[in-house]
Amino acid sequence: MIIYIILAVAIVLNALANILMKVGMNKVGGLDGGVVTAWVTKMVTNPFVFFGLSCFGLALVAYNYVLSHLDLSIAYPVMTSVGYCIVIIASWAFLNEKIAPVQVVGFVLILAGVWMVARPKPHDQSVHNPNQSVELSRNMDAAG
Repeated sequence: MIIYIILAVAIVLNALANILMKVGMNKVGGLDGGVVTAWVTKMVTNPFVFFGLSCFGLALVAYNYVLSHLDLSIAYPVMTSVGYCIVIIASWAFLNEKIAPVQVVGFVLILAGVWMVARPKPHDQSVHNPNQSVELSRNMDAAG
């Protein structure tokens, strides 16, 4: 169960990173023919961009831990799709971005798809021994 909590933390950190990066880049602005080094300096010294990058780093650590315990075929779709849904809601709530009705339908379909991919199955083997892949690799090498 703890692995799903860590996955949720990774998802929230990744979504938060995207929101912080957007806020930071709204303040920094585009390059627009300026000097690249000055623009990069403005980016890396912007606190929103800095904390966004920090959240990306923490999300990566948490997600890598998840990958060592959960099948990629479950972890990746959940990570990307739930993160996408969080970003849509946060963009609407905090950045005043508009959401079209067709996006709401897509949002519902994404959530339905996540449920279909990630729901527990009888004899669920999605949480596995990290050495399982190594054993499978050795068995394939011995057979070949």
